[in-house]
Amino acid sequence: MGFNPAVLFKAPQVNPITKKARSIPILNPFNVYGRVFFFSWWGFMVAFLSWYAWSPLIGETIKADLKLTQAQIANSNILALVATLLVRCIAGPLCDKFGPRLVFAGVLLAGAVPTAFAFAIKNAAGLIVLRFFVGILGGSFVPCQVWSTGFFDKNIVGTANSITGGFGNAGGGITYFVMPAIFDTFVNHYGMTKHKAWRMAFFVPFGMIVGTAILMLLLTPDTPVGKWKDRHAAVEANLRAEHEAGRIIPHTGLGEAHHAHGPPLVLDDKKNDSTSDVEHGTGEVVAVDTEYSHEVVMSPTFKEIVQIALSPQTLTLMACYFCSFGAELAINSILGAYYLKNFPKLGQSGSGDWAAMFGLLNVVFRPMGGMMSDALYKFTGGKVWSKKILVHVMGVLMGMFMIIIGATDSHNRSTMVGLIAGLAFFLEAGNGANFGLVPHVHPYANGVVSGFTGASGNLGGIIGAIIFRYNGLHYGKSIWIFGIIAIVLNLAVCWIRPVPKGQIGGR
Repeated sequence: MGFNPAVLFKAPQVNPITKKARSIPILNPFNVYGRVFFFSWWGFMVAFLSWYAWSPLIGETIKADLKLTQAQIANSNILALVATLLVRCIAGPLCDKFGPRLVFAGVLLAGAVPTAFAFAIKNAAGLIVLRFFVGILGGSFVPCQVWSTGFFDKNIVGTANSITGGFGNAGGGITYFVMPAIFDTFVNHYGMTKHKAWRMAFFVPFGMIVGTAILMLLLTPDTPVGKWKDRHAAVEANLRAEHEAGRIIPHTGLGEAHHAHGPPLVLDDKKNDSTSDVEHGTGEVVAVDTEYSHEVVMSPTFKEIVQIALSPQTLTLMACYFCSFGAELAINSILGAYYLKNFPKLGQSGSGDWAAMFGLLNVVFRPMGGMMSDALYKFTGGKVWSKKILVHVMGVLMGMFMIIIGATDSHNRSTMVGLIAGLAFFLEAGNGANFGLVPHVHPYANGVVSGFTGASGNLGGIIGAIIFRYNGLHYGKSIWIFGIIAIVLNLAVCWIRPVPKGQIGGR
């Protein structure tokens, strides 16, 4: 059966127990699922735009104004990523405790404050300190993904997460158009000096961030079943209603006893490896309540957070995202400068426009990764292994493209653009595929898994930025080095099972 465009507008069918949507009403902001979907990607996009707003201007205008060295620029890139890494590690557990909506808005508002203080920068030290605190905005990715996971069911969650992440990541490309345009407007139409214009330009993303955070708090709910604190009782009530209607057989109730301490009972293999009949709406009597109890997000203790973060499955997700998103962050930081070096006639605006393509392709390529993940999951009858294999295939092919780009270091613009576009497909689709797998791994602690996986991407970005720093203007060499790292890490963890043995939820 082909795609029905009506699903883009109409209210979706929902899981009767979790109330998660089984389709995405992308074009219907009046529907609560469409509204949450919009704020998920829009909130992350304005955060990403502001987080990377420095890159289009720092290679020429800010560098000249503050008399920066290449090493100082690299240090500011690294510190911005360090802050995001720390925030993502913290944001994950906070999402599980307070809910992703409040964490999302809090991260946006916290990152907006230093964005507004760009006007006060006077030297390299001030730039590095301010960019560290602006890096808080990168942490918004975690509540974006956790929020999306909470509203969309397993049949469509990979697509939902990849679209929200992809549209959001596109902010890294959009900023290459927006910030130079704002800067040029202040210089050419308002007669500002370059010294003042680039500082004033940062008030635009500041206003966008604050407005988005306020609207998010006013117009959206915590979960599809109501307030965050009521999520357990709401799902339990839905389970009871389904039981009374004769569609499920209860085994256990919900509650804290069901989370990271281990499953109270294990369903048979058929139930573990397939989507339950009640999810498909067939009305057959099945035992699914234990599975759902393991998919309701709990509030883990510190010990449980450590155990979840160090599990082989979480470490696998982290290793793959270290490579894919890490490469994206590192390359985003230098791509404009790389184009300017190899094609000096482009100038700051021209090189920025070409560099923007890399980030903008997230709008298409990251969702493609999530859609491929969901399609494989459906085609294989709900086998999570299919999603995991896709992640590693994308990771290895991404590494091969990076080696080719670095080895050729092309000075032919068409060749360079083509290679960068090819890299963008495997890298960005790999990001989408990774977060198509994330909701299946320890689903009762989705915030923790999402937070540490997202943070590992920043760690990869930091390592990539360090590699770029110590290779100076030899950008091609840095790219092929990271490509080798990506291939080695993906092959090293490809044998690990996608979900822990005996896990009930998330299959």
